[in-house]
Amino acid sequence: MKYINNRLTIENVNFQKIANKFGTPIYCYSYFKLRENINKFRKNFKSFSPLICFAVKSNTNINLIREIKKFGLGADVVSMGELMLALKAKISPSKIVFSGVGKTSHELSFAIKKRILLINAESLSEIKEINRIAKLKKKKVRIGIRLNPNTDAKTIKQISTGKKGNKFGVNKNTFIKIVDYCKKSNNINLRCLSVHIGSQILDYKPYKKMLNAVSDILKKVDHEFEFIDLGGGMGITYSDKNKNLDYKKYNKAILNFLNKHQVKIIFEPGRSIIGNTGILISKIIYIKDSGKKKFIILDAAMNDLMRPALYGAIHKTLPVTKSSKVSKKIYEFVGPICESTDKFITLKGFQELNEKDLIAICDVGAYGMSLSSNYNLRPKPVELLIKGSKIKVIKKRQKYKEFI
Repeated sequence: MKYINNRLTIENVNFQKIANKFGTPIYCYSYFKLRENINKFRKNFKSFSPLICFAVKSNTNINLIREIKKFGLGADVVSMGELMLALKAKISPSKIVFSGVGKTSHELSFAIKKRILLINAESLSEIKEINRIAKLKKKKVRIGIRLNPNTDAKTIKQISTGKKGNKFGVNKNTFIKIVDYCKKSNNINLRCLSVHIGSQILDYKPYKKMLNAVSDILKKVDHEFEFIDLGGGMGITYSDKNKNLDYKKYNKAILNFLNKHQVKIIFEPGRSIIGNTGILISKIIYIKDSGKKKFIILDAAMNDLMRPALYGAIHKTLPVTKSSKVSKKIYEFVGPICESTDKFITLKGFQELNEKDLIAICDVGAYGMSLSSNYNLRPKPVELLIKGSKIKVIKKRQKYKEFI
């Protein structure tokens, strides 16, 4: 994304022209940024060539999943719906891992039938249910056990998943008991130790601590694992205050780990692959002066982008048409939904804006549309994939008749 003649563009296309043709709000994704992210991720860990399984929960647009599949990525899924989507996108079952704390019997049965690479189980009860289904089907099922390493990822508390107070995984003592249980079963093939400590992580140190916890547990169990699934969680720079994750140091920590343990590494990145590819374009409906600040009322709302309302996430916000005039008042960018939490960001020193101007909300590729809803019975936006000068509709704007 860059300004050309004071107009914000994505690749070779002007956002104003896109809005004129498709209306607003719009989700736009950059193909070249997606390609760059995948290649960069693979390059960061080329020394041990991990299996990369894209976290489908971060973006569930099937056309984007198909593009990601072309680069050789697999899929990390957390529901039967996501598994069905990954399979429909032609991702090989041998590259799919199924995570999540509450897989139902129906979901487990479906996953077993499809012969996916791994079901990463998160409790003894779940493993007993897998064993029961596998016996009925006369199958031997490949599974992983998710360890809770009690590691603080130093991220937003709502997306922390690796501390002992979180619902995810099992503690070390339970992990050892589960390994013993699996050894006695003729229908379970324990192949993987899985771990995931959170999302939007920008410091390699929690990962290093996580690896130490995994190494410790491997020394205590008498079992050879084929895979270690390190999850994902690698963050992106949503604001100028964020620092990039030091991939070199994380890579070095993994190499040190691999010197002690001969295993294949699996990653489950989502945000780091898709997050900064997406832009949400919205039009200003009204500007309301409330004295000390002005409310910039947009036609996009919390149903279109939930992250700011859900856990106070910050997204860089830019004008589509740049001006040198600066507003003397504070701007609060809000949506039209009947909730006070329906706001995106509050900014000082923003350029002067007028009604009908366009605003770009950046880095919405991850957990933007996948968290969207029809709250207030609002239709979901159109989604576009931009490749050079080409614009492809990858999901049509939802029509009222589709949900009323």
